[in-house]
This record gives sequence, C-alpha cells and structure tokens, in this order.
Amino acid sequence: MKYQQVGTTFKAVDAVARERFGNAVSAVLFDGVPLTADDLVEQPGWVSQLAVYASAVAAWRILRDNGLRPRILVGHSLGEIPALVAAGVFSVEDGARVVAERLRTLEEADLPTGRMAALTLDGQRTRRLLDLLDDPAVVVAAENHDRQTVISGPESSVRAALRVARELNAGGLLLASPFAFHNPALEPVRAPFAARIGGLLRQAPDTDVYSPILRRAYRADDDLAALLAEHLVRPVDFRGTVRGLYEAGVTTFVEAGGLGALGRCVARVLPEADDLTIRSTFTLEADGRLGVERAVAGLAEDPAPDTFERFWAAYGTRLVARVQAGLAASAVPLAGPAEPAPATAAAPSPSPVEPAQTGMPTPNGTPPRTGAPVAPSPAPAGAPDREELFATVRALYAQALEYPEEVFTEEVLLEAELGIDSVKQVELLTRVTGRYGLPPSDVRLSDHDTVGKVVDLLHAHLVSGGVSSAAA
Repeated sequence: MKYQQVGTTFKAVDAVARERFGNAVSAVLFDGVPLTADDLVEQPGWVSQLAVYASAVAAWRILRDNGLRPRILVGHSLGEIPALVAAGVFSVEDGARVVAERLRTLEEADLPTGRMAALTLDGQRTRRLLDLLDDPAVVVAAENHDRQTVISGPESSVRAALRVARELNAGGLLLASPFAFHNPALEPVRAPFAARIGGLLRQAPDTDVYSPILRRAYRADDDLAALLAEHLVRPVDFRGTVRGLYEAGVTTFVEAGGLGALGRCVARVLPEADDLTIRSTFTLEADGRLGVERAVAGLAEDPAPDTFERFWAAYGTRLVARVQAGLAASAVPLAGPAEPAPATAAAPSPSPVEPAQTGMPTPNGTPPRTGAPVAPSPAPAGAPDREELFATVRALYAQALEYPEEVFTEEVLLEAELGIDSVKQVELLTRVTGRYGLPPSDVRLSDHDTVGKVVDLLHAHLVSGGVSSAAA
C-alpha cells in the first residue's frame, strides 16, 4: 500500500484502545459487516470518539506528507486534540490517551443524562430562545455559523428547547453526543480529567494552534492539561474564529477529516467573501474524486507524485463508509464530533498557502451505491405518481442547495456523498413532508438518506390515502 498514513495512525490508536478499553478500534470498524450510522451510535462511546480522532490525524498526515504547510491549525471541540497532535505537541498515542481519558472520566462521574442539539438559528436568537425557557441548565455550546448553533443541557430541557424552536419555524436536530459537552454542568469532571492527563509528554508547537474555545493560540508555557479540561465547560466560537482568521488575511481553509461540515461552516460564516478557497479530504467531489486530491494538487508546496487512488482503494472505502458516514449522526460538525457534527482544524500557511485543518466528526465519502430503482406503485386518482414526485423533490433539493438537479440521483447519499449536513436534511425533509401532509415527527433521518428514499416515503404516504386536502 502506497499511502500508509491511515494504517499507521489506526495501529497507534488501536494500541491505546487496547490499553484503555481492552479492544481495538479497527476491530470494530473494519471487521465484519459494515456499520450503519445507527450501528455506530450504538457502539461504546470510545469507538466513535477514537474513530473521529484517528480519522482527523490520518487525514492531516496525508496532507502533510504531500507537502501542505499550514500557517495555523484550528480544531473544533474534540478536534483541538488532533490539531495539537498535528502541531507536534502530543504524539499520536498520547493524543489518543487524552481522548480516552476524557471519555473515561466522564463515564465514571455521577452526572445526569445530558444531550446536545443543533438549531438553525444564530447565537443571539438562540440565547433569546433559552431566555424564554428560563432554564440555566441549557446553554449555548457552540456557534458554528449564522444558521447553526448547538445547545447542551439535561435531555428534557434540550427537547423542550427543540419544541420551542420548531414552534418558531426554526429547524433543530438532537445530536448523538454521549454527553452534554461545553456546559458548566461538567465542572465536577474538570479537575479529575486534568489530573489524568497531566503527566503526558508534550512539546512546544511547531505550528500555531488557535483554540475557538480559549479564543487565543496555545502558548509553549500553557498548562495544557488544565486548558484541555476547560474545554468541557466552555463554549466553542467557531464562527468568530473563522471571521477573525479571514480578517487577518486567511483565505484558504483545508479540512482534515470527513464530512466536510467545517468547510461548509466556513462558507456560511463568510457568504460575502469571493476570494475563499475551501478544500476537504475524505469527501467525494462532484466528479467522483476524493477531496484530498484537489487539496494537495492545488495547495501543496511539493506534492507527492503518486495519486491518492491507491489510498482510496486500500483504505478509504472502509474508513469513510464505515467510520465517517457513521459519525454523521454522532457529532456536531466537524472535528471530533458533527458536525457534533459534526468535526478539526483550520489551516492557513506561511507560504502563499493558508489552509485550515480540521478534525471532527464528521463523515463522508461513501462510494455510490448501485441497485435497481424501486418500481413505482400506482397512485390513487389525484395523487402524483412516483416519477412526478421524484422530479418535484429533486427540483426542491436542487433549488434549496443550489446544486445541479442531475446530482440528485435515486441512490446518491445526501450526507456521505453530497456533504449535506444533518440539520439541512431535517429542514428539507420538513419542507417536503409538510407539503404532502406527512408530520415531520414521523420521519427518521437515518432511514431517508437518499432522495429516492424520501420519494418512497412520500409515495407510500400518498398511495395509502394520506394526502392532505391542503397538499392536494
């Protein structure tokens, strides 16, 4: 295998997983039947957390080994750990130990069940909504862009906030995060976590690493254990970080990891910018090429002569199809989780290159699936047939997302192949199901991950006589 970065990264992370949890991440991800998104969410938390971490580090190492030289690294939430590894602060193994101890400390603490949710509101409107609830346990955990803010808190309170948001015609989605991160309720865990990682070896960063949580770059004399523990209780300001980088002259962002959610966040933070270059790694481009090929070909100082197809053929399918696609449901946008989902680093460079490395959760690149289209059932008189429904839904998705209609085939995966994040999918599902009188609460996002499946849902609803008078 020509590109060994994924294999060597997962080998190092597997050693830590066996040391801390008694099993290897690779054994869960790559052996046996491929995992679906729901399957991965049901795995122990250490599997998804270490998978996100390993994916981000592997992506970064591929970019680095192909000549990419960032000016600055930025991590989102969990993604700050792989960003520090990318800067040489921690070894790959010790970065994995930080991730492992973070999770173990939380699992061993006696904390109430918490959840996180992404709302399609900006930070200011989200805070007003939370003021209406008058529940101090629910807080803003992350501001990703003007149309996505993440909240965290007790499960009942987060669900209440989602109900209020929907009454205000705002979209919202529960995230499959194992804990309510970035919430002061995790304060009891902060000191124990810092103590567990305080003895890990660290080096001065060889590249600046900016923290959207601390809102400054890490310094060589920082107490890293204490600062990483603060991440548990402080919010993420990704929106402000991206805008600050752009105002400082950064125009190129390269996301290291899957899903491409952080890159889309950058574009939504800076909709007025006409000089942005945004690249991803483990996402498929419209022409079927893996995103990292464009990144290294267009930005690297001395790109390797070999193409990335070797890596994709040997490892990429499994990594993206089984890990990254599954993580779409487990994280907020970007590094780590997403995004969330989620989901690590943003990177600009000292040379003309100014890329952004990210490491998050988040998952993409599942190869196109094949299969015969579902045969349409006859529709009752007055109801549109399946072909007409497909044309309508495809046109709606294309218009809302500003994609060419031909991109939306029956079987193309909305998130894994087109990079449409979960929150946007919820908005679109709500729009099309509402148009035909189907309550959004009856729809599971993970069961309708292609346009064809959305059309099947609507068609089944209509042929069963469920078309509403308003839709008719």
